[in-house]
Amino acid sequence: MKNNVISLVALCTFFIGCKEKKPVVELPDSMGTTNHKNVVFILVDDLGWKDLACYGSSFYETPNIDKLAAQSNLFTNAYSPNPVCSPTRAAIMTGKYPTRVGITDWIPGYESKDAILKGPEYLYELPLEEVTFAEVLKEADYKTFFAGKWHLGDTGFFPENQGFDINKGGHHMGQPPGGYYSPYKNPKLSDGPKGEYLTDRLTNESMAFLEDNKDNPFLLYLSYYTVHGPIQASKKHIAKFQAKKQTLKDSAALFKQEGSVQTVINQYNASYASMLYALDENVGRLLEKIEALNLTDNTLVIFTSDNGGLTTLMAHRTAPTSVRPLRAGKGWAYEGGVRIPLLIRKPGQKQGNRIDAPVISMDMFPTILDELNLPLQSNLHKDGASLSSLLDGKENNVHESLFWDYPHYHGSGWTPGQAVRKGDWKLIYFYENDLYELYNLKEDISEENNLADSQPEKLEELKEELKHYNEKLEAPKPTRN
Repeated sequence: MKNNVISLVALCTFFIGCKEKKPVVELPDSMGTTNHKNVVFILVDDLGWKDLACYGSSFYETPNIDKLAAQSNLFTNAYSPNPVCSPTRAAIMTGKYPTRVGITDWIPGYESKDAILKGPEYLYELPLEEVTFAEVLKEADYKTFFAGKWHLGDTGFFPENQGFDINKGGHHMGQPPGGYYSPYKNPKLSDGPKGEYLTDRLTNESMAFLEDNKDNPFLLYLSYYTVHGPIQASKKHIAKFQAKKQTLKDSAALFKQEGSVQTVINQYNASYASMLYALDENVGRLLEKIEALNLTDNTLVIFTSDNGGLTTLMAHRTAPTSVRPLRAGKGWAYEGGVRIPLLIRKPGQKQGNRIDAPVISMDMFPTILDELNLPLQSNLHKDGASLSSLLDGKENNVHESLFWDYPHYHGSGWTPGQAVRKGDWKLIYFYENDLYELYNLKEDISEENNLADSQPEKLEELKEELKHYNEKLEAPKPTRN
């Protein structure tokens, strides 16, 4: 009994003296220095569902990412749990719905004083007591590296406070403060030569990390700032897409009305196309480095986005991309705002595969553990499901339903609301006017035919599902302003 008391006191003393709450994870016996698996996680900011050629774009060119897709599991129904960045980034890190974490809007967000509703309070940083998958891997003797956009808190809440050994460029801002060319004005990234391109630099830093850690188990988390605004052309590639734009039938932005705002319905922006091409070039360089270091056969590669493409804005602004046939875009819980690209290449995988099962960003945490042969920790990644059974073809579904909670206003024209998907059916709820919309995504991917009146039983079924999530996650609601 005395020994137990001493151990408990020692344990409490240890945690009181630490800023972070860390898990204890042991490497399985099979995980030696010559038999380990690595993780390369590539997160692109604001990358739309149709921004890649392998997802159907004909204007943008992404040959290297297309090559990765041909060797990967390509998900057609992958989702972010929120239509803006910070909540999704928190969900990826923790395996929990953003509502459970307490981050339901981008940080620090914006609420109009004249709006009908006032959004609920939320956190401006990812709490240190949350255990990230980087912390779990670090405890398992992985070298952990972060480069690019963080946007989950200011000083004291940076990547190095959440399980990453190295941080190149991750700080509190959601866009590059100096733009995409050096000087970067980034407190976590030294300036390069004048005119150095940020996407190139982050890839160079990542490749250097690979060189230094090729013999160690590692996590490389490359979170590109691109293609978030400001939309600044890649000077190396802009001429190519200016010329290509001249061949388009519709070379200027075309619009579809979305309430009081407008959605771009064609891909027309040469500067945006050049940024995507530069992204693709750098993804290619990184994959070539993995191959050159003989790491392909023991490296899990994940490529995805944090929310839908920026397609929908107020009338005086023109969005840079389109994700049609999906409705709306970033900031909205319609498909255009939350359906995203997702590629997962298992270690050594050579043959591509298409997976239609609905999945969501929280699934990345348990999937990584599963694929690395580390034990799952359901007490941590409470809302995520391992996708290994889908990747191995043993199951065709891992979620009965999915939930979106965005109780805030957004500059895209979105008003506070929620959504839930169950099977092929999706329900969207708007707080302002207590309005429900119901869609069958299998028959109506564009969410144009509202079936709320004609399918009362299905409407009630999904309303109950929405209620279930609200109660389980204790979702805060907006209030009258």
